Amino acid sequence: MSLLLLTLPPGAPGSYDFALSTDGQHAARHGNAAAALLPPAGRGVEVVAMVPATQLSWQRVELPRGVGPGAPRLRATLVGLLEDQLLDDTEGLHFALDPEARAGQPAWVAVCDRAWLAAHLAALDAAGRPVARIVPELPPRAGGARITVTGEAERPWLLLCGDGVPGGAQTLPLTPGTLALLDADQLRAASDAGDGPAVELLAEPAVAALAEQWLNRPARIQPAAERLLAASRTAWDLAQFELARTGRARAARRLGALWRDFLHAPPWRPARWGLALLLLVNLAGLNLWAWRTQQALQARRAQINATLTETFPQVKAVVDAPVQMAREVAALRQATGAASDRDLEPMLAAFGQIAPAQQAPTALEFRAGELRAKGVQISASALAEGNQRLRPLGYRLGTEGDTLVLRQEAMP
Repeated sequence: MSLLLLTLPPGAPGSYDFALSTDGQHAARHGNAAAALLPPAGRGVEVVAMVPATQLSWQRVELPRGVGPGAPRLRATLVGLLEDQLLDDTEGLHFALDPEARAGQPAWVAVCDRAWLAAHLAALDAAGRPVARIVPELPPRAGGARITVTGEAERPWLLLCGDGVPGGAQTLPLTPGTLALLDADQLRAASDAGDGPAVELLAEPAVAALAEQWLNRPARIQPAAERLLAASRTAWDLAQFELARTGRARAARRLGALWRDFLHAPPWRPARWGLALLLLVNLAGLNLWAWRTQQALQARRAQINATLTETFPQVKAVVDAPVQMAREVAALRQATGAASDRDLEPMLAAFGQIAPAQQAPTALEFRAGELRAKGVQISASALAEGNQRLRPLGYRLGTEGDTLVLRQEAMP
């Protein structure tokens, strides 16, 4: 399943930055286009929308016991917990709960303008690009601080997240005053000198030099398309409550995303190698089993051929040992005058074993391998029992009207 990744602009629906990926790890194509001109999102394409960090605020709450993800009154509970912390009317806000939230434990809640988000989802639905999942650009994260510098050289932005960041995640303009306010040097020193990992610095190409100059540390280049892909790999889905994207299509897309991650994501590489190794071992085992079976079959065939040539030395070339042996036995029987199973006497003896005691046939007809007894009636149960007794002798009994027909089942 391919990915169509979109960045929702801060204002009204218009043009969207997008990235197209076939494996979820690398962007095959990226650009900016109006909703109707975006790459098509047909079968096999999952549309993921990213909410910019400037459009989200993060709040930390402790869920009451008995209230967790999926609870019927979860939104009302979140409104009650956050009502005093939010400046806007809660009726116009959209809430999304941490996917790892548990009842009775602290959890992060993402908050954004509901009308703005709903307008973008409606515009994309109308353009035939229905969004399957909504992810945040900058969710809170555990571990060392991560600093991402985005934008243009004239207007750079600073995105921060990690344990040392107040509020879990922050978006601020990159200025000398911002750095002084955040005390970035102190944050960096605490991470470098402490037990936790060092601060990670990422930057878009246009502001990479500026980020290294102001923060005095090397930056890893992260284009906007790569940041889109990184956001799509998080467990967050802001499509909750009244904006939930439910239905079979979404479930199918999620399964497709899991399959895509299994095929291409680096964390699944050991599992892929293990599966490939398992398949190779099974293939080698099947080939070995087939080789041994073929060897046993050839050995058995050689034994049959040897039996034929030892028993009948006049046979010089073996083409089909069973058929040739049957012919030689028939010729030997004919030469010595011995009766075969196809002759009248053996067939009469076999018929006498199963013939009804109270009935005598009105006529008998015989030809090699077949005996017909007319005027004899037999029940179905007696017929089945008779065939069981005749099967070891190589005969099969049947009926044709009032005639019993005894035939040789295995022709020599």
